[in-house]
Amino acid sequence: MPLLSIQHLSLPIEDPLLKFLLELIIILSAPLLLNKIKVPHLLGLIIAGAVIGPNGFNVLARDSSVVVTGTTGLLYIMFLAGLEIDMGDFKKNKWKSITFSIYTFAAPFALGFFGGYYLLHFNLLTSILFASLFSSHTLIVYPLISKLGLAKKLSVNITVGGTMITDVLSLLVLAVVVGMTQGEVGSSFWIRLSISMLLFGLIVLLVFPMIGRWFFKQVEDKISQYIFVLVMIYLAALLAEIAGVEAIIGAFFAGLALNRLIPHASSLMNRVEFVGNAIFIPFFLISVGMLIDFKVFFKSWETLGVATVMMIASIGGKYIAAIATQKTFKLTKDEGRLIFGMSAASAAATLASVMVGYNIIISETASGEPIRLLNEHVLNGSILLILVSCTISSFISMASGERIAEADQEDTASGNSREREYILLAMNHEETVERMVNLGLLMKSETNTDRLFALNVINEDKNESSIKNAEKILHNAVDTASAADVAIQPLTRYDNDVISGINNVIKEKKVTDLVIGLEDEKGFSPSFVYNLYNGYLQNEHVNVLVYHAAQPIATLKRHVVLIPENAEKEPGFFHALLRIWNIARSSGALISFYATANTIHVLERILKRANIEAELKEIQHWKVAEKAAMELGEDEGLIVLMAKRGMVSYFPQMRFMPEFLNQHLHDNNYLLIYPFSQEDGTAMEKRAVGNHRDFGEISKVIGKLFK
Repeated sequence: MPLLSIQHLSLPIEDPLLKFLLELIIILSAPLLLNKIKVPHLLGLIIAGAVIGPNGFNVLARDSSVVVTGTTGLLYIMFLAGLEIDMGDFKKNKWKSITFSIYTFAAPFALGFFGGYYLLHFNLLTSILFASLFSSHTLIVYPLISKLGLAKKLSVNITVGGTMITDVLSLLVLAVVVGMTQGEVGSSFWIRLSISMLLFGLIVLLVFPMIGRWFFKQVEDKISQYIFVLVMIYLAALLAEIAGVEAIIGAFFAGLALNRLIPHASSLMNRVEFVGNAIFIPFFLISVGMLIDFKVFFKSWETLGVATVMMIASIGGKYIAAIATQKTFKLTKDEGRLIFGMSAASAAATLASVMVGYNIIISETASGEPIRLLNEHVLNGSILLILVSCTISSFISMASGERIAEADQEDTASGNSREREYILLAMNHEETVERMVNLGLLMKSETNTDRLFALNVINEDKNESSIKNAEKILHNAVDTASAADVAIQPLTRYDNDVISGINNVIKEKKVTDLVIGLEDEKGFSPSFVYNLYNGYLQNEHVNVLVYHAAQPIATLKRHVVLIPENAEKEPGFFHALLRIWNIARSSGALISFYATANTIHVLERILKRANIEAELKEIQHWKVAEKAAMELGEDEGLIVLMAKRGMVSYFPQMRFMPEFLNQHLHDNNYLLIYPFSQEDGTAMEKRAVGNHRDFGEISKVIGKLFK
């Protein structure tokens, strides 16, 4: 094989090694250079693509390799939008998303139709297709917004939900117009389209989660899990194309389908985001830039006129829709600007529609030249629209997003809402390490990135095998946490007694939560029960959690939470409840609370502030709660708030809970939470509510802990 010779280099570069190296250099240098001058690196990648592309200096051709990686990047953007959307928020705000989608579809469509029919004198069908070009969005700035920590903001949630709806509508208009030009629109066309869309939705949203849950339960290899995610993205995209809509809709639906199976705080989510933001999405932006041809705008005034109409219709219509949404739902000005910034970019669906319309020939001139549904002026105008809209989208989204993020940080600081949290994972068995760390990642607060500890206690005789085993366990814990971008601190303790070793670490590190893992096969052994009641629970200032993991926690559909009477009066009640809330928020699983009327009233107050899916079931007697536990189905877990002897919520049957779990729930996940019985002197405020009707005190506590 001949060596690469500089003398024989020709443009465009064909050597695959040199091509890939050049693209990687662009991806590396664009953010480093442009961040210093406050220019979004997304815009830099698009401009770089234009410069090196076939319409620039022709350094690289927009060949199949660029198209494949670029297509993957586009699918990745839509997949991440569906994956990171908060389903609790989405369901709660679905009508807001629908309202926004109506605004953002209608306003650009009306302006586009007026411009196409009355100013550019297109025929009716061409004007309708021309108008639909401006109603779709491409969420190129979504990775930027997610990086700022705004993925769960109401304005972002509304925009993402509205994008899905309006993209589907605009692509349906494309399908109908194409069908009409080919004379296919009739009752059979509508029946076929409706059935194919319905089947596509059912397969992706119902079958994909079942396949994903089975796969993640059976396969623990991280590489295989990531490849599985890619397969789901492309399979959903293919099914969307078969159904008659664009592949990007399939990728978004795949994100929704896997949303609950890939927790936001998990190592798999970190891998998905990392690879997308590092490789695939930058390649997509470069491939978009390669389409831009600046020369065409100096050749024809008509192209500039068409491009001007397109930009006014698209960007002006999106601005009207964003302001209307802001006024309708009483959002702040920055939130309105963020909606406009995120929705302003037109690239993927717009370009797809233009290319389809350009390739449809409806007739011929007398000289034999084809008359296209969308002419070359619209094609060239769409390229300018992509450049200008992506530029506006990048600048406005970054500016408004940073202001919103700064305001959130100020609110957090002034509100003193950060709960004191130090979580200790006591690890003795290698097979429980990964699932204990995953529980810790789900139950911790979002701001806690360095107050997670993994402890292994070694007998003081310093047996060599014990030391090696401890090193292996702690190494696995650190690796699992670091894969999710969380630093876990490994601790090794030498002590004759495991309990005293753990208790000493609790005092030294001011631990608030102690997590103890049960071996899958053993469950509650007599020795463990003895150590629990006579050792671990002697810590009065610590929240003790006993965890049994029969399957990965992310694969659970529902958690049944049993709360004893008067639990809300315990000092550690809200701290323990916050662990449950974090698990629900991070995993997206449904939470079913079984509690007495007084506790239900407290939970109802909290639900007004918390965006999780929860159902409240009032019970009169603990036997009803035990019956609900015994009726747990597959992929359902149990969480029980316990109490130590002497606490107001304690009752004698609690002593038999370990035996009950061993007998009935060996194949299910369960978590026992023993809230602390006394306030630590450094605690921020009183956590207990002595009078459950004192909603002023409840609101104060909720406001600080569940903000």
